[in-house]
Amino acid sequence: DEMLALVRLEGLAHRKPHQLSGGQRQRVALARAIAPKPKMLLLDEPLGALDRKLREETQFELMALQQRLGMTFLIVTHDQEEAMITADRIAVMRAGQLAQIGRPAEVYEAPNSRYVADFIGDVNLFEARVTEDGGDIIRLMSPEAPDGLEAIEDDEVPVGSTAWLAVRPEKMRVHLDPPPPGPNRLEGQVADIGYLGDWTTYLVELPGGRTIRAARANASRVVERPVDWDDKVWLTFAPDSAVVLTR
Repeated sequence: DEMLALVRLEGLAHRKPHQLSGGQRQRVALARAIAPKPKMLLLDEPLGALDRKLREETQFELMALQQRLGMTFLIVTHDQEEAMITADRIAVMRAGQLAQIGRPAEVYEAPNSRYVADFIGDVNLFEARVTEDGGDIIRLMSPEAPDGLEAIEDDEVPVGSTAWLAVRPEKMRVHLDPPPPGPNRLEGQVADIGYLGDWTTYLVELPGGRTIRAARANASRVVERPVDWDDKVWLTFAPDSAVVLTR
């Protein structure tokens, strides 16, 4: 009874497995694993069989359950969003080795390689040549950005070396009118639009043919002039929104 109450299945003890939904069966399995009171619980794709809405609800329930029990949960998942929501720390693995370990915000905002940047969430990667290391500001040249690129970086990056600038789509600002010339300014045409309700994603084709992503939160119901298919647009981003990667 205590375990069933813990996973919110009170009153269902009399049911057979085939009389339970997929989500309820997942909770029964969780209750069975918790019953012996282990010091660590390994959960392998624990929410994989659930539909999206139930999965989102169960993620927060799992976090609350872990806090009540004071037990370490080690969760294996291929769902990056699930990992970002449920984890205190994330370990990104590549070919059986740990690529990076850190808090979700650290792994997302400060990836240590192109692999991690691309694996966790969406990212735009610009290959460029370092032209100046001014201490905090790194300046780079790329054919995709005629006015150059800039990023804030504490680590030293050798001038003349090749580096990659990682910029998340939500850090990109979309302009219908050309902003003043300057670094971190890209010009292109809207090739596709994905409306997700809370967010809108724009696929913008650059003159060289490459497509990059920009995302904007739908903070209000009315906009003066929505960005539409085939519109000519300009993309900008702040220097502190980009991460310089050397591997």
